[in-house]
Amino acid sequence: MSLLALHHVAIITADLEKSLPFYCNVFGLAQIPRPNFQVDGAWLACGSLEVHLILNPAGTFRKSPTIDRNDWHFAFRTDDFDGVVKRLTDLGFRDDLPESDPKCLLIFRSGPAHFPQLYLRDPDLNVVEVNGAL
Repeated sequence: MSLLALHHVAIITADLEKSLPFYCNVFGLAQIPRPNFQVDGAWLACGSLEVHLILNPAGTFRKSPTIDRNDWHFAFRTDDFDGVVKRLTDLGFRDDLPESDPKCLLIFRSGPAHFPQLYLRDPDLNVVEVNGAL
């Protein structure tokens, strides 16, 4: 079997005008050229990988406003976990907010994974992890 490598993660969004600035401003991703598909969306560079936002006005199946780490999610890895925490808190995200608050952060500096992890939600309630894995 051929060696496989991850190319991109596709994320459904009901509102591209909310999701695109979220991923660009919160995570510093840059928009890259995207073919003219029948469905609107945006492609974002993330190191050597990509994040693809796909517009679906019906949204996703996710309806719960809380962060469930055991549900579908994807993770960004960083070599500066504390820097990411600072950036997020500077943007108004906090770990002392109710889980239903859109700016809620769940932060785990130690645990079974043996590296720090944080979780937040995007405007479509998709769970995003940022971790300090080696």
